[in-house]
Amino acid sequence: MSLEPQCPRCPSPVSETDGVWSCADHGPIQPLWRVTRASYDAFGDHLNRAEEFPTYLPWPMSPGWEVTDFGVVGGPRPRATVTCVAGTSPLDGPVEVVVVSEEPGTGLGARCAGTLHSDPGLQIAASSPTAKIRVGPQTIPLWTISTSDVDRTLDRSVFAGEAGGRWLWLVLRPASAMLLLADEWILCDVSDLGPQLLEIPFGGHPPAW
Repeated sequence: MSLEPQCPRCPSPVSETDGVWSCADHGPIQPLWRVTRASYDAFGDHLNRAEEFPTYLPWPMSPGWEVTDFGVVGGPRPRATVTCVAGTSPLDGPVEVVVVSEEPGTGLGARCAGTLHSDPGLQIAASSPTAKIRVGPQTIPLWTISTSDVDRTLDRSVFAGEAGGRWLWLVLRPASAMLLLADEWILCDVSDLGPQLLEIPFGGHPPAW
């Protein structure tokens, strides 16, 4: 199987009984179906499971960058998707960017970002946007999400906003990679690409989240 079940909120073991998935820590869940090794065939399985739910990637991808991880939460209805791309930048060296689109309350974005709260609404309501990206023809404002209530390693920058009525999370490592957003990144729902999917490079190592 190219996609394996996990808990969308944590890395604890999951099990299935009579068609119901459960997490050792969170009880009954809709599982995260996460790739075991990024490949074109596995990405096809991911898109089939995600159905009409958007799967976002930075597009066009920079030379030398590749997709290292992806997954979809759902069963039977998709609730979230996640992708990770990795490459290098002149200022930061190796860089990793995780993109999550999710329905409120899913918890996948918080797991990837390492934040305390499942949804970023409280932090967004208390501050002003600090960055923006484009999703298709729309410009999406993003807010900085603090991770200091969980740890103080400062190894990542976390941003969140709203796109298409869903939470949109970006997690960038190292933290200084946030400067990449100054160029107004473009995210594309790659489920609509068709033959251009063949151009997507896969490989590398998935992030440890």
